[in-house]
Amino acid sequence: MPQHKEVTIYDIASALNISIATVSRALKNDPVVSKQTKKKIFDLAGKMGYRTNHFARNLRNQKTNTIGIIVHELNSNFITSVLAGVEKVTTEAGYDLIIAHSSESFAKEIANAKNLFHKRVDGLIASLSFDTKNLDHFEPFKEKNVPVVFFDRVEQDGKNTVVVIDNDKSGYQATEHLIQQGCRKIVHITSSLKRNVYSKRFKGYKDALFDYGIPYDENLLIVNDLSESAAIESAMQILKMDPLPDGAFITNDFVAAVVMRTLKENNIKIPADIAMVGFNNDAICTLVEPALSTINYPGIDVGEVAARNLINHLKGIGNLQNTNTIIIRSNLIIRKSSLKNDSFEKNIKIKNQKKNLSKIESK
Repeated sequence: MPQHKEVTIYDIASALNISIATVSRALKNDPVVSKQTKKKIFDLAGKMGYRTNHFARNLRNQKTNTIGIIVHELNSNFITSVLAGVEKVTTEAGYDLIIAHSSESFAKEIANAKNLFHKRVDGLIASLSFDTKNLDHFEPFKEKNVPVVFFDRVEQDGKNTVVVIDNDKSGYQATEHLIQQGCRKIVHITSSLKRNVYSKRFKGYKDALFDYGIPYDENLLIVNDLSESAAIESAMQILKMDPLPDGAFITNDFVAAVVMRTLKENNIKIPADIAMVGFNNDAICTLVEPALSTINYPGIDVGEVAARNLINHLKGIGNLQNTNTIIIRSNLIIRKSSLKNDSFEKNIKIKNQKKNLSKIESK
């Protein structure tokens, strides 16, 4: 693809018929320049696609050897594992990372994207916030031929390269497992259905109910954020249901753990009263009692694949324009929180014993 000419302060000065020194001072927010003139300069700079030249002395080859990454939060085992995967690949390839997080804010995500654009990152990896409305803030990267790879929370419209799991299938597996345990009134606790990860898991949930002849009940859908207070609120909502649900598919392990704790504090037995499946396979799954069944979402693999595809594109040994959707394998991990069926639990134990035996024999 043709390379676009880099916009300079000379271009801005010429277009506004003012001195280069005035443009330079304005872009540095020098108080010597009037607010009115600054506004004209900043407005035109934005329209022309001007990027602040932080590393001018080192940019004769137009590379910074940095990769930007925008995540929606940092307080997450999944995001931490994704970052570990990205860091492993980028370090081996000689790239530095600049990490920004949106704190689930569309406005902050826009600011992060603009900042990384001006930092002249060679490529960008991003996961969208809850309330992201469009991808316009990523257009400057495309205009400058800076590759962007989206992961986890993405827009699956076929226009971008995305790294995801099969959320639809995972939602189906989690719900089907609860149905196979004898559950018929399954509550689904999730987050913003505007985001692909939650809307597709919800679709899998509904599809499983349909295939097993269980009517979908909108009263069993709880949409909230992923905070501890929201999880407690969701648990209290369950306790008000009459009759109580006998199963719960919760699309986040931390939320599931808090819901489980709150239900147990109110004398609800897990899984005897309510069987439960979470999502992500975070460390908390094996720390709660009973251990939490969950969908394994391998964050390290997601990070490695996203980074490797991005860097291969930068090195010219791959082309992201030919790659739309990369699906990472996920699977259901069954633990005690979902096992109502004694025979099912015995079969799991037998399978695990056989696996351990085969490992011993192979050594």
